[in-house]
Parts: sequence; structure tokens; C-alpha cells
Amino acid sequence: MAKLRDIKRKIQAIRKTMQITRAMNMVAAAKLRRVQTRAENFAPYAEKFSEVLGNIAGRVEPEIHPLLVKRDEIRRCLLILFTADRGLCGSFNTNLINAAESWLKEKEEKGGVKCEIIAIGKKGRDYFQKRGYEIVESYINVYGKVDMKFISQLSEKFIKRYVSEEIDEVYMLYSRFINVLRQVPTVVKLIPIEPPKTEKAPSGEYICEPNPEELLIQLLPKYINIQLMNAFLQNETSEHAARMTAMDNATKNCSDLIKDLTLLYNKARQASITAELMDIVGGAEAIKKG
Repeated sequence: MAKLRDIKRKIQAIRKTMQITRAMNMVAAAKLRRVQTRAENFAPYAEKFSEVLGNIAGRVEPEIHPLLVKRDEIRRCLLILFTADRGLCGSFNTNLINAAESWLKEKEEKGGVKCEIIAIGKKGRDYFQKRGYEIVESYINVYGKVDMKFISQLSEKFIKRYVSEEIDEVYMLYSRFINVLRQVPTVVKLIPIEPPKTEKAPSGEYICEPNPEELLIQLLPKYINIQLMNAFLQNETSEHAARMTAMDNATKNCSDLIKDLTLLYNKARQASITAELMDIVGGAEAIKKG
């Protein structure tokens, strides 16, 4: 009987766990739809902005602005690392952290470059803090609250550091959303800016007012902001997709466990009933013989 009670208790506990994972799956799905819509609405603007910037940059010399000029020697670089604030999203955080760690080690070992980190998300901050990396800034619980004002304040700090030659390169690493089942850790160079080259033919020549040089100088910081905003949206979308998939798998695993334990419970119960019947029959036979 003790074994039957233990199995029944396990089944009840797994049922409660399944209710939690199913609810978390539904919450993640709702958040995913909302953020994915924002990302899809933002994509055409970002694409057109890149097209305009590439068109204008092709007409001017890169020396007109320090954000376009590559340094002869790279001594210090900055990595903006995006991770989640919470777990329960499968291998999402692990993939980002592993990609960042490999990238940082490659920079330090091959190029002798000293790297700093701006951590977006609690998981990445905690991991690299424990391993002695230099975290110059960290932002926790900002997903869902990010706007262009926040992005401008963030980018303004490292742009100033780059112009004053405190750092020589700026990269960001985030999870690019492909679909619900696939999210890819992606490294993008922010500074020095490499104007995007579009494969398709330009739709037309842009008439610039003021001149292309002045316009490009105004557009460069905005281009960095757009890249950052896109990274925030892509990473948040990827996180919710990963969590939804992980909770869906957890719910299925709970269901399978309940089936297995129910079968085990029924077998144990049947064995108990059979044993009791054998005792009754044996007792009856003993009385007859007596």
C-alpha cells in the first residue's frame, strides 16, 4: 500500500507541474505574438534606413566621420551581450553565453585584445561577473520597456568612448529569430560602421538636402540606434519562442510520465489485489482442510 500511495503522490505532483508548464507556455506564446509583431513592423523601417545610408555612404569618403574610420591597431573592444533575465527557456541563454565566451577568448588569444562587456540581461551578467570579466555596465529587466530614448542614451556612452579612443571596436551579440524552433546567436560589428551593401539594385538616386556629407554625419548615430533596437526586438522574440518551445516539451514530458506512472500504478494495484485474493483463497482452503 505504501508503494501505491507513493506512485499516486508522484502522479498528483506531476499533474500540478504540467498545469504550471502549460500556463507558462500560453504566457510565452502571448508575449511572443506581441513582440514578434513589433519586430516585423520595425523591419521595413530598418531595411529602408540601411538602403538610404548605403546609398549616401557610397558617395562620400569614409574619413569625414570618426565612426567610419577603422583603427590601425585594435587594443580594446567592447561587446554588448544580450541574454535573458530568467531561465526556463531551454538552451537559449547557454547558446548565447557559449558564443560570447568563444568570441572573447578568440579576441584575447589571437589578437591580444582586451575586451569589456555591456550586459543586457541578468544571466549573461552573472555568468561573466563570476569569471572575472570586466562588466562596464549592466541592464536588468529592461526587455519590454526599451524605447529609442533609452537606446540613444546607451549608444551615446560608447560612441563618446570610441571617439575619444578609449575603445577601438564595438560589437554586439544577440539571438537572431529565424522561427519558433530556431534562434541563432549572431555577432554584429557596430563601430566602426561598415555601411550596408545591398545586393539588389538601388531604386533610384537620392537627392540630399543638405549635402550628402552633412546628412551622413546625422544618420550614423541613428543607424547604430536602429541596429541596437533591432537586436533588442530580435533577442526578446527569440527568448519567448525558446521558452514557449521549452514549456511545450516539458508539458509533453509530464504527460508521458503520467501515462507511465499510471500504468505502473495499475500494475502495482493489480498485483496487490491478486496477492489479497491469494491470501483469501489460501485461508479458505486451510479452513476446509481443518
